[in-house]
Amino acid sequence: MNGIAPEGVRVGCRTIRDGDEACLLPREAHSIPSRHPARRRASGAARRVAHGLLAEHGLNDVAILRTSSGAPVWPIGMTGSLAHDEEMAVAAVATLSAKIGSIGIDVEPATALPDDIFALVATRDDVTDAVEPSLAGRVLFAAKEAVYKAVYPLDHDMLDYNDIAVDLNAGHAMTSTGRRVSLTYCIAPRVVALALVRGSGRVGFA
Repeated sequence: MNGIAPEGVRVGCRTIRDGDEACLLPREAHSIPSRHPARRRASGAARRVAHGLLAEHGLNDVAILRTSSGAPVWPIGMTGSLAHDEEMAVAAVATLSAKIGSIGIDVEPATALPDDIFALVATRDDVTDAVEPSLAGRVLFAAKEAVYKAVYPLDHDMLDYNDIAVDLNAGHAMTSTGRRVSLTYCIAPRVVALALVRGSGRVGFA
C-alpha cells in the first residue's frame, strides 16, 4: 500500500481486531458518539494507525477527535484522513505545505460493486477503463469517497457522487466546485484510494 503514497504522505493499515476500541485515547472515545462495538473497534484501529504515523512526525499521544460532521481533527500544521471497512482500517497523514493542501483515503473490499450502487456513483464523465472491469466500480467508489474527504475540510461543501468526475487513467478528479485532485490507488489485498489536493487545488490558481 505504501506504493500509492506520493512524496510527503505517509500511509498505514491495520486489520481490525477484538479490543481495538481500547486504542482510542480518552478524548477520542468521548468524541465518538456511536456505542456500536464494531464501529468503535474500527475507529480505534484507524486511530492506532494514525497515532503511529503522527509519531513519525514527532507528534506523540495526539488525540484525533471526531467533529459533528464526522471529519477527524488533525494537529495544527498537519492534514490526514481515516477510513475502514469491516475488516481493515487505514490512515494517511502529511505535513501541510505549498504542495499538500489536504488528503483523503478510503478502503473497500476487492469485490465488484453492486449494480444499484454503481448506478448512483458513476457518471458519463468518469473514466475507468484502466481498471479490470469487475473492480472498476469499486475503485471508482473508493476514489470518490477519498476525493470527498480531501475536499470537504477545505470547502465544507456536501458533494454528491455526480459532483465528482474521476479519471482513473490520468490519476485525477475534478469537482463541480473547481477542485482538481490527484488520485492513486491499489486493489490488493483491498481497494485503497488516496486523494491529494496540491496547493490551492483550484483551477486557475497556483
